Amino acid sequence: MTERLDHLAGHVAVVGSGLAGLVTALTLAPRPVVIVTRAGLGAETSSAWAQGGIAASLGVDDSVDLHLADTLAAGDGLCDPVVSASILKEAPAAIAQLEQFGVRFDRNGEGAFMLGLEAAHSRRRIVHAQGDASGAAVVRVLVEAVLRTPSIKILTGVEVRRLLMDGDHVTGLLCATSSGAAVLPASQVVLATGGLGGLYDASTNPSGNFGQGIMLAARAGAMLADMEFVQFHPTALDSPRRPLALVSEAVRGEGAVLLNEKGERFLAREPDAELAPRDVVARAVGAEIARGGRVFLDARNALGASFSSRFPTIDRFCREAGVDPSRELVPVRPAVHYHMGGVATDACGRSSVPGLWVVGEAASTGLHGANRLASNSLLEAAVMGMRAARDIAGLAPEASREGRSQPLPAPPDLSAIRHIVSRHLGVLRNAASIREAIAGLLPRAEREGPSSDPAIVALLIGVFAELRQESRGAHARTDFPMRLAKPQRRVMRLSDALEAAHDILSHPLARSA
Repeated sequence: MTERLDHLAGHVAVVGSGLAGLVTALTLAPRPVVIVTRAGLGAETSSAWAQGGIAASLGVDDSVDLHLADTLAAGDGLCDPVVSASILKEAPAAIAQLEQFGVRFDRNGEGAFMLGLEAAHSRRRIVHAQGDASGAAVVRVLVEAVLRTPSIKILTGVEVRRLLMDGDHVTGLLCATSSGAAVLPASQVVLATGGLGGLYDASTNPSGNFGQGIMLAARAGAMLADMEFVQFHPTALDSPRRPLALVSEAVRGEGAVLLNEKGERFLAREPDAELAPRDVVARAVGAEIARGGRVFLDARNALGASFSSRFPTIDRFCREAGVDPSRELVPVRPAVHYHMGGVATDACGRSSVPGLWVVGEAASTGLHGANRLASNSLLEAAVMGMRAARDIAGLAPEASREGRSQPLPAPPDLSAIRHIVSRHLGVLRNAASIREAIAGLLPRAEREGPSSDPAIVALLIGVFAELRQESRGAHARTDFPMRLAKPQRRVMRLSDALEAAHDILSHPLARSA
């Protein structure tokens, strides 16, 4: 029997408890909100694992225009410049609001922000909290603030399996709880479910994150954008640990260099060398490994004995793997770190589905384009969480509608999907590998079962990847190595993608020139 949580009717439902979800809930106060999270509050979120910090043009030598120029350059022609400028302009205000919530960012003896430098940034503009544990520090403070806010209710250990609909409007959430199925009536829903790194074997994301928000919105008919752009961080610690530990590019920002097993600095000829955009560095590292080599990060001269004090979290991860980064080379490899695509939203986080907002990594606002600039993700999560909350607060609460009931789907099983995605939709792609992925994923996506939900998200990556017959940003094709002259974002619904998948498989593979 399905339990109805009618005592929570009229609450804004926020699904997810990373930075975007927590900020949304806090900004909505005193409006009644219920946070629904499958783990503990703030746990198993990429936000809490973020090392780099938050990008904001706060330095005396910096400006919004410079930050925008760096963002557009990294995005490789696919950023929405208007949306990007508006989000970046709000960065200082977002930092101030986070401080109002209780976050304490790192400052020097004069009280000024200690600003870090990361790849593809032309200025020091990364704001940290507790050094390389920024995400954990910020999330911890926001969780404490949420727990002190009486208007926010919390449902932990609850997994949202479907959005309930009345026509094209959201009416509630179909959830799995410890005691079975439950329906949470809600006419205003915010998805803040994070990324999809769990679809891959080598990832720095929580292993259970397969793009649940994208799946929920896709099944509800939402428009999706830029699904092919999966960012591989070039320097995950190469170890048996899963998820892989991240070696933040802030280490390279302090002067560490990348060497292959021959001791060659293989990025030396690249513009900006180790501080080139992530897609460039990830492909270079991936190429070294693909030829049978190994790649190491060398921080011995740049940091030496100061490594442990400057990057205590990374130092701990390295020592767990038997490496002393102050005196030894650190083995690294690319790993899935962030997804630039997601549910298409407007500048306030509204999706194409009435009553549904999407914020954070699950959304595609147009800020990141084909390749995210480092530390713009936590910034976007904070700004868009605040914007979505203000947008909802300006609307009258809606009476709950009765949605169409449905049985609780089986819990998701990623095992078969992870193998397909890791093998065929990695750093380097081509038509043959993409079609292999689509052929393996389409039957699973169309057949209800434990693998269908993750298969839908993976299939969307595959279809978008096949349709983009060029190399741009994080999407690199060996059969189409050049960029098209006119950059263009792609937006489609799940129904369109399913039709496209059948069409792709029905046509013989054409040879590219």
